Amino acid sequence: MRGAGGGRAARALLAAALALAIGACGTSEAEPTALPTFPSATESGPATTAAEDGRVIPADCGRILATPDLEAVMGLPLGSVTVRTTIGVPQPAVGRTERVTCRYTRVGDGGGRALLDVNATAYRDAAAASAQWQVNVRAESGERRDLPLGSAPGALFEKRGQAVLMVAHSTSNLTLVLPDQPLPGGKTRADALVDLALRVLPAVSVDQASAPPPPPPPGEPMSQAGSSR
Repeated sequence: MRGAGGGRAARALLAAALALAIGACGTSEAEPTALPTFPSATESGPATTAAEDGRVIPADCGRILATPDLEAVMGLPLGSVTVRTTIGVPQPAVGRTERVTCRYTRVGDGGGRALLDVNATAYRDAAAASAQWQVNVRAESGERRDLPLGSAPGALFEKRGQAVLMVAHSTSNLTLVLPDQPLPGGKTRADALVDLALRVLPAVSVDQASAPPPPPPPGEPMSQAGSSR
């Protein structure tokens, strides 16, 4: 009986040792073969919005106007458009705090002829944005037509070879330059520019109605609600 009991105990110990060895081998083999994973553009995009990184205008033109949106408006094949982002510098003399320019071209053109140029700028306040928009409008050449987008003033300039749409909204200005090219469905240049501007404006401007009210000027009494705190 002792021999049988001792044999069973030995077999149990051996089985336990084998289980531990197999488990250890499985762990050591799994770690080197694990592959790193990275968030996709769609997963990482919402985590880096312009508001979250302290900017009004996104520092990535893909978040200003995604290439599939331009392809849809222009009737181009999916994946046929690429974009280049250029970050400008502030210009305190006119109250400009941000500038981002975007050039959209066909894939494989090596940055050649543009399909669309976007120039988005942000200013310290709406007054500075409006003043600079008026300066830019007066300096632009071509046949002018007022083309407001809702409450946002806009001016369309049609000239040989291209059309330009300038829009002022809140503390931001937006300029779209559309070179002459075939447009789908009988669209005019103005139709395409308005469609594009309506897609871009929400990405490059802030809604002042949702912003907190500015503090009262020095010497003025605070509101009753403020004084009670």
